[in-house]
Amino acid sequence: MNSLIQRAYNFNAGPSALPLDVLEKAKEELVDFRGTGMSVMELSHRSAAYEEVHNHAIALLKELLLIPDNYEVLFLQGGGSLQFSMVPMNFLKPGEKAGYIMTGSWSEKAFSEAKLFGAPYHVASTKEGQYRRIPQFDELFYNSTDAYIHLTSNNTIYGTQWKDFPNTGDIPLIADMSSDILSKPFDVSKFSLIYAGAQKNLGPSGVTVAIIRKDLIEKANPNIPTMLKYSTHSKNNSLYNTPPTFGIYMLGEVLSWIKDLGGINALTKRNEQKAQVIYDAIDQSNGFYVGHAEVDSRSLMNITFRVNDEELEKKLLAEAKKEGFVGVNGHRSVGGCRASTYNAVPYETCKAFSEFMTQFQTVNQ
Repeated sequence: MNSLIQRAYNFNAGPSALPLDVLEKAKEELVDFRGTGMSVMELSHRSAAYEEVHNHAIALLKELLLIPDNYEVLFLQGGGSLQFSMVPMNFLKPGEKAGYIMTGSWSEKAFSEAKLFGAPYHVASTKEGQYRRIPQFDELFYNSTDAYIHLTSNNTIYGTQWKDFPNTGDIPLIADMSSDILSKPFDVSKFSLIYAGAQKNLGPSGVTVAIIRKDLIEKANPNIPTMLKYSTHSKNNSLYNTPPTFGIYMLGEVLSWIKDLGGINALTKRNEQKAQVIYDAIDQSNGFYVGHAEVDSRSLMNITFRVNDEELEKKLLAEAKKEGFVGVNGHRSVGGCRASTYNAVPYETCKAFSEFMTQFQTVNQ
């Protein structure tokens, strides 16, 4: 890397940090991709050179997540937000019920879209407690006839995360994993559909990954627009139309980076260390910093907190910006502070921020 370049301490919530090794490789291949004389952005999505990129990314995702053979991996567009409507459009018929577990703003948005197609209801909600925790399994009440159950695995705005997932039996379980996919191991077979915007843990914005059980695709509503059918993309290996080729290339490189690190288990250990060093600064502050999430619901990906004095909080955010910490402001809907420690954020960045927090407390308490 050019020694004159000073990389930011990037805590942006999305689009978020990308691995430096991946960025460097992309820079090397940007003009001449593997001897083609073209950038990967210029390749035809029907070419052999691009097909190799495309299929390699799919294969790596299957390998890293141990995805069973009865699932398809799809590359879609429109982000997680399009999935909020695409899911009920495919799987929720008029008059049918679907259960939504409410843990934050994104589950609220998904629920709102589902109301356009059927009769969604709240399986459980922690809104009354300002979304400070994930519901316990014994708080989940749903119907055996539900079309599906939907949850959001990690809540970027409130900083909460599911540690394990419910077993819903024959009822399809659908999850928005946009902000924590590949951050820790989980059993794919518990879910009928997982979707995730790439721009937090998988790559740049523009690609949405869907991991969907094949039998669920077969049950989808056939009377919807072609591009909004999962079957369209499944039958065409996500090449029905021009996919976001550069984004998929970058996604594949991020997956290769994860594999080279030692896979998800190695990444989980690293993510736990990163999050803990910042949580320690909160927990050891004697109330100077106040975490939003209850301890047993804390996210490894989004650490949310307040300073116990509003003016000091403004000062902290201003000084953090001067020190090169980017993206530390909380979401505009709730305020406060947030450090998003996604997979590509280095431990050194988190350690530097923890030390900054401790020093700020020492000077200002």
